[in-house]
Amino acid sequence: MFQPVSVKLKNYNVALKGFVLFLTFAGAVNCAPKKLAVTRIEGREIAVGAEKGEDAKIAAFIKPYHDHIEADMSTVLAVAPVAIDKTGQWQTPIGNLFADATLQKTDSIFLKRQGRHLDFCMLNSGGVRSIIPAGDVTMRTAYEIMPFENSCIVAEMKPEQIQEMVTYIIGEKKPHPLSGISFSIGKDGRASDIVIAGKPLEANRTYYCVTNDYLYLGGDSMVFFAKGPKSYPLDYKLRNVLIDYFKQVDTVVAPTNPRITVE
Repeated sequence: MFQPVSVKLKNYNVALKGFVLFLTFAGAVNCAPKKLAVTRIEGREIAVGAEKGEDAKIAAFIKPYHDHIEADMSTVLAVAPVAIDKTGQWQTPIGNLFADATLQKTDSIFLKRQGRHLDFCMLNSGGVRSIIPAGDVTMRTAYEIMPFENSCIVAEMKPEQIQEMVTYIIGEKKPHPLSGISFSIGKDGRASDIVIAGKPLEANRTYYCVTNDYLYLGGDSMVFFAKGPKSYPLDYKLRNVLIDYFKQVDTVVAPTNPRITVE
């Protein structure tokens, strides 16, 4: 007579689970993305100049564009009787010119859009990248002075912001371009006689300053611009301000009226 046999499966189940875990781990390792490492770097010289076998077809394709850009950049917009440079501790001829041009060219835009005039302009000395040599003033001159894509923006400013701005200028000891505003630096290092648009700084009044978007967003640590209640982007690049100004004046002369005086 057949007798049922009792089999102990405990050890078998343990071994089976271990085998399944091993297969799962092995599959995960094989499917995981492999980390690649650089083991060798090779380089070779590729000739790009005409003297090294430049591709004539590529050169012929590029030439019309190159010639067109060169012609535009060489277009004479005005003439500078003397060089307009960066000399000066608190203000420079090129900085004064740049700020004056910006205030002049943007005021009419702001007046048309908002029905009011601008009061003053402040830019940064580091944004003036070149000078205006004596002679022809070309499109290239404007690009050399302002190679960046910064645009003009008008900031509403309260008197306390302007006081902060003036304190910043004195602390920086850099010739940041100014127009429409002037002040004196006393022996104590404090500002006095702040005049804006020909009138002394008034309390409880809103002023309108044109600057660039980089500075409005706190560039060069000029955090005072954005503390005002409102701003007005003008969609007018600073480089185009210069180009339009050069076309307008024909002869470029640096302004000489002081913006900052030291007692």
